[in-house]
Amino acid sequence: MRKADRLFQIVQILRRSSKPVTADAIAEELETSKRSVYRDMAALIGQRVPIRGEAGMGYVLEGGFDLPPLMLTADEIDAVALGATWVAGHADATLARAAGDLLAKIEAVLPEEMRPFLDNPAMRAAPAWGDRPKDGIDAAALRAWIRTARKLRIDYADEQGRATRRIVWPLMIGYADVTRVLLAWCELRGDFRTFRLDRVVAADFLEESIPGSTAQLRARWLNVIRAQH
Repeated sequence: MRKADRLFQIVQILRRSSKPVTADAIAEELETSKRSVYRDMAALIGQRVPIRGEAGMGYVLEGGFDLPPLMLTADEIDAVALGATWVAGHADATLARAAGDLLAKIEAVLPEEMRPFLDNPAMRAAPAWGDRPKDGIDAAALRAWIRTARKLRIDYADEQGRATRRIVWPLMIGYADVTRVLLAWCELRGDFRTFRLDRVVAADFLEESIPGSTAQLRARWLNVIRAQH
C-alpha cells in the first residue's frame, strides 16, 4: 500500500470510531507494523491533521476535520455500487431514482482512473424481485414522516385479513425477503411492532408529532433488542 493511501486509511479509521483507536488496532487493520503507524501519525500531525494521542488509550481525530468526500478506494466504490444497485432493484421508485442519480454524481467527479471500478464493480446486487406484493402505503411519504417524527393512523390487516386501526410512531423501514416492513411503536399494543407494508389497508399521515424524537425512539428499540439477547 502506498504511503498516501495508508495515511488516508488511517484518517478513515479514526473518523469512523467514536473511541480512541490504538496503534496496535490500526496496524492490524492495515497489515503493517506499529512502528509504521507511529511514523504515519507523526506525518499526519505534521500536516496539521488534528489527531490527538492519548497515552495508553490511543488516537482520536478531533471534530471539524474532513477529507474530500470522493477520495474513494476500490473497495469503497464496490460498496457504493453494491448498495446503490441493490436499492435500484428493490426499493420504491423514488429511492431507485435516487440510487441511479447517486451513481451518476459519483461517476461525474471520480478521477478518470477510478471510473472503471464504478462501471464494472467486483460485486453486484441480485436482480429485483419478480412478484413482490404491492405496498398499501406510499413508502416515500412514509420516509418523510419518519424523518419529521410524526404519527400515522393505519388500518392494518393480519394474515387472516382481519383489520385493526392503530396509531403508530414510525421508526424505520426494513426489507424482508419479498416485502417491506415498517418498524414502529404501536399505541394499541403499547410496544414495538412490525407491519408489512402490503398489509396496510389505509393510512392517514397525521400532523401530530411523536413524543421525543426518532433518535430517542430508536434508542428505546435498541434497548429492547439488547434486553432480549
